[in-house]
Amino acid sequence: MKLRRLALILTGFGLLAASATTAATAAPGSATAAAETCWNSVVWPTKANVVDTVDITAHKPPAPVSPPYVYSKFFATRFMDRWYLAWNAAGTQYYAFGLFLLGSNLYRQTTALSGRSPAQSTAVRVGTGWASFKSIATSNYPLKGSRPAYLYGLNSNGNLYRYAPNGTGYRSAGSFAGFRGFKTMTMISEERAYDTLLMTTTAGALYTIHIPTTAAAKPVVKLIRKSGWAAYESLVVNKCGVNGPTVITAVDHDTKSGYQYGFTKFNGPTTAITPYGKTPTTFNGQNHTSQTGFQSLLLGE
Repeated sequence: MKLRRLALILTGFGLLAASATTAATAAPGSATAAAETCWNSVVWPTKANVVDTVDITAHKPPAPVSPPYVYSKFFATRFMDRWYLAWNAAGTQYYAFGLFLLGSNLYRQTTALSGRSPAQSTAVRVGTGWASFKSIATSNYPLKGSRPAYLYGLNSNGNLYRYAPNGTGYRSAGSFAGFRGFKTMTMISEERAYDTLLMTTTAGALYTIHIPTTAAAKPVVKLIRKSGWAAYESLVVNKCGVNGPTVITAVDHDTKSGYQYGFTKFNGPTTAITPYGKTPTTFNGQNHTSQTGFQSLLLGE
């Protein structure tokens, strides 16, 4: 992956752009939004443990802005959270980092990116006892000291667990019952006072789970759609512009197909969804997630 390619991705998320005023107010699917910063940046490990990625513009029909390119040899993950993109102070070394599940363990990965040699991925185990977890998602609130960057885990026992950073690992920060029958999840909003997860059920319903960051607060569950989402195992989320709505590529692992949608601000069943159509990319991964700048906040709700 070339350094200028990653710089383009970071510009798309509003991190390097000189001005994103237009994109911040544009709706998904509009000509203005698609021309500015509305896209999905999707990353996935294949069965050969090679990581591929592609950027997909948000319009009808969805279109890759470049062919998929190979990052590096990776790991046999069964679920992988967002890849956060970052760089050193000199701007000469770019890298990605994030969490994934492999067997019964939780790992943190770092992938060093270079325009002159193949990318290199390393991983460190940061937790055990994760065999019964189906899905993980992280919130990333980068203002230091303001609140933890929580890790959420959806367990097959029907509970949703929350964890806070604790040195190189994580400590328990509460759990919430009532999530039996839910299939997968991803983060759509990360604010100072709350996180919001987007979750699907095995029956195909789509919900938001609004979770205040205060310790004793309970989640607020809102139905978005009653059906239509059963086929998707991965939900790849990027925001549109600096403060704009949400673009999602939903991936069906059985058919290796992805379908892109634009969402207005999430607000229960009144949430407007624009289907952009099938993406002309073969998603041959074990799981699929997004790439995003480490200072880029999701503001979907």
